[in-house]
Amino acid sequence: MDPTGLIALGAGVAALGVVGGGVGIGIIGGKAVEAVARQPEAKGDITSTMIISIAFSEVTSLYALIVSILLIFVL
Repeated sequence: MDPTGLIALGAGVAALGVVGGGVGIGIIGGKAVEAVARQPEAKGDITSTMIISIAFSEVTSLYALIVSILLIFVL
């Protein structure tokens, strides 16, 4: 049995993880805007926390992308 179809299916499912990062970044940005609107004096702290959170969210997307590329080209 040729596993090519299953590898492609697995790569597609792994690539869906990229969507989660985009949704997470959108939520983080929206909540940061709400927080700055409520407490403008804490803008610096909110911005730095937002950037760190965006980095963590983006890393999960990159991991999903790397897994899908590895499945396509290595296996």
